[in-house]
Amino acid sequence: MPSTDLNSLSALDLARLIRTRKVSPLEAVDASLARIAAINPTLNAFCFVYAEEARAKARAAERQVMAGAALGPLHGVPIAIKDLTKTKGKRTTLGSKIWESWIPGEDAVLVERLLAAGAILVGKTTTPEFAYSSFTESPLWGVTRNPWNPARTSGGSSGGSGVAVATGCVPLAEGSDAGGSVRLPAAWCGTVGLKPSLGRIPFDILETHFCDIFHFGPLARTVEDAALFLNVTQGPDDRDSASLPALPPVELPLASDLSGLRLGLSRDLGVYAVDDGVAANLEASAAALRSQGAIVEPVAVPWTNAMIDALYDYWRAFFADALGRYLAEFRAAMDPLVVRLIEEGRAVSGERVFEIGRIRTQAWQAVAPLFARYDALLCPTTTVPAPEIGGDEVAYLVVDERGNHSLDMTCLFNLISRSPALQVPSGMADGLPTGLQIVGRRYDDATVLRVGRALEAARPWPLWQESEAARPLLRR
Repeated sequence: MPSTDLNSLSALDLARLIRTRKVSPLEAVDASLARIAAINPTLNAFCFVYAEEARAKARAAERQVMAGAALGPLHGVPIAIKDLTKTKGKRTTLGSKIWESWIPGEDAVLVERLLAAGAILVGKTTTPEFAYSSFTESPLWGVTRNPWNPARTSGGSSGGSGVAVATGCVPLAEGSDAGGSVRLPAAWCGTVGLKPSLGRIPFDILETHFCDIFHFGPLARTVEDAALFLNVTQGPDDRDSASLPALPPVELPLASDLSGLRLGLSRDLGVYAVDDGVAANLEASAAALRSQGAIVEPVAVPWTNAMIDALYDYWRAFFADALGRYLAEFRAAMDPLVVRLIEEGRAVSGERVFEIGRIRTQAWQAVAPLFARYDALLCPTTTVPAPEIGGDEVAYLVVDERGNHSLDMTCLFNLISRSPALQVPSGMADGLPTGLQIVGRRYDDATVLRVGRALEAARPWPLWQESEAARPLLRR
């Protein structure tokens, strides 16, 4: 099988071909490394590549296959990990010159679980400094570019992972999400991205277990691969006291028949100014879901700009606490926008932090009646296709008669963090991908994945490697 075919396979299909000895783990890893070598000089998805180590692990994985050993669900499948997430014995820089030489002594829980399932780590993906931004640009690693148009951003903060999956470097990559950092790059790069229910995957890379907007999640090219990632990595672990008790895995294969499901549809969540191309693809996606048996009805979401402001103030306070200690010594080495966040966060009062808790409660109370009536809520993932590189998302927080011009429509679902939110491609606008966000009832990850799979079946989305944009890079 030519390596170009391997680069377009799902993780599930690649793992099946490896188990049945039709593809070797070494072939899969070599195809992954070749694609990284082709795209990375232009797009900058990876800050570290472990070529020889990955090949050695692939040879060992191949010996296990030939020996008839018990194989994990990701045996021999190449994956990538975001350069925010602890990897034992490997530099983990958080996109920052401050942490440029840090080598963790342990893996994060989800890394342990992915490797135990047989996955082979081929590299770590770029992130903005401390994963603060919707644009993956850092003083340490530079700019990560969108594969559909390198003048546009890949999104952030899991931008490197979004590019790695979209371009076929790996079928699965890990990301983290505290305001949309999985879903936003997935939308702008044309991939699947899942923010699972809070605690479904242990989050053990912060100094606190009680900052409850943070999630690990997959970036994938198919919805079933996202479900597979969730199945492999979910489950309790005392390294995160907020991790949920054991839950049943999502049943695979996912059904694409939505008969009996009721879905609410909101263009603007009550507050956002949405690009016409994004809105048109939202309506086309809703029509496709109706063709799969779902009842899709417009709904009003009574959210407010005060809720968006609350999330940004929460972020500012978090940055002031987590990173303020480094400011005196390392200010000159830090991204100026990170410095600004820290300084603004120092002005967020304790009273404001508790007020944000009340606002979060109000945000939940506003949508709880919708979830009592509907199985899931549909809305855009972002207000616009990917903007040009060099941006600052705070500068987009402009409110006029059209609504709030913030880039993302993801952050408010981190305020109500128990609800899973799945991003799936909704179409193309101006040559760039757009996204549909599917948000479920508390802890009901299975339903959002089922709805996403139905859209995938009814309205398949294009692969980057088959596009005009891919040709200059893949000709190398």
